[in-house]
Amino acid sequence: MVPTTDQMLQNLVAQAFEELHSPKEFIPGTSAVPVTGKVFGRPELEAAVKASLDFWLTSGPYTEKFESTFAKTVGMRGAYMVNSGSSANLLAITTLTSPKMGERQLRPGDEVLTVAAGFPTTVTPIIQNNLIPVYVDIDMKTYVANVDALQAAISPKTKAIMMAHTLGNPFNLDIVQELAKKHNLWLIEDSCDALGGTYRDQKLGTFGDLSTFSFYPAHHITTGEGGAVLIKKIAHKVVVESIRDWGRDCWCPPGCDNTCLKRYEWQLGELPEGYDHKYTYSHLGYNLKSGDIQAAIGLAQLDRLDSFIELRRRNWAYLQQGLEDLQEFLELPEAAENSDPSWFGYALTVKEGGPISRNKIVEKLNESNIGTRLLFGGNLLRQPAFKETPRRVVGELTNTDFVMTNTFWIGVWPGLTTQMLDYMIDQLHKAFGK
Repeated sequence: MVPTTDQMLQNLVAQAFEELHSPKEFIPGTSAVPVTGKVFGRPELEAAVKASLDFWLTSGPYTEKFESTFAKTVGMRGAYMVNSGSSANLLAITTLTSPKMGERQLRPGDEVLTVAAGFPTTVTPIIQNNLIPVYVDIDMKTYVANVDALQAAISPKTKAIMMAHTLGNPFNLDIVQELAKKHNLWLIEDSCDALGGTYRDQKLGTFGDLSTFSFYPAHHITTGEGGAVLIKKIAHKVVVESIRDWGRDCWCPPGCDNTCLKRYEWQLGELPEGYDHKYTYSHLGYNLKSGDIQAAIGLAQLDRLDSFIELRRRNWAYLQQGLEDLQEFLELPEAAENSDPSWFGYALTVKEGGPISRNKIVEKLNESNIGTRLLFGGNLLRQPAFKETPRRVVGELTNTDFVMTNTFWIGVWPGLTTQMLDYMIDQLHKAFGK
């Protein structure tokens, strides 16, 4: 019996996976312990090959299915796939500058509350839209915004809050939602590092008016390059899609025409009547779309999401237990109150007066082939790109500066084995002479 195309494809993918991606033996001190990574198998390779054979290189049927599946997984009204989490942040904040937001439209000079101890592309879109980021300090151990500082930061110009759940640890959503409701503020929930986490048993990414996710290989699921914007109100759909898709007014998906059945009957702006709706632009937009091959991989990854979340939590707890006797030297992280994070990383802060600095510890770990990262940009305001940018700073960014000098994080991603975790714990003990 002649095998079907699907059967041949499965056999070839299985062979390729074994030859190219079979697990390697871990040798302490020789093998790398990456701080992040991707976990995948034959299903992801099969999905990628099938989608590439369809050769629908832009967004298409797989993208539509991924968007609807991801929206249901998180618990929001709609999801719109883009080419990165950074693009998702740009798209989310730009959506709120649309005239279609009415009286709540964000305008140049409006203020957006955020933190300086974060990733730059949470803040850069605020600046790109001629809005003013208002920076507040963070709390140690949780590394999220200090609530007293947030409350003190409100001014008549404050129109939105845009912050990330740091390393998967959620900011205080009770206070943030209360502030948003009291002062009629938009909330953009940067959940790029937090997929699967909960606050008071509600999934992260469902609290904001819009939320963002990243599918870069370091994140909870991967599509290679990729991300998504999620919406709570279906009225935001047309704006998100317009800005993502060149800014056009037309809502036809790629490869389709005349969905509105009056493509040559529109008159918008100062264009002549009957100007092609497909080339009519209602927003200053971009092309931020992803492609069908990435979406196909994402669908396969979603099947693994629950196990990924479980492993991230297990690895974080294992490190917490293994390092608790180093609290004389290290500030161990804590989950935010009322939360169950889906952790992105395990943060450690070197206490003052210890026998070794953060930089020396990171060097020693690097020499042992253990990957580390700093807490993103440290204090973003001290970064070269941000030195001359507009801002308002509330209080002293004392903890932010301390983190910049003394904090690093190590991995908890699902590809780490117990042997690797034990090796990390052992090398950290050796760094402190224990």
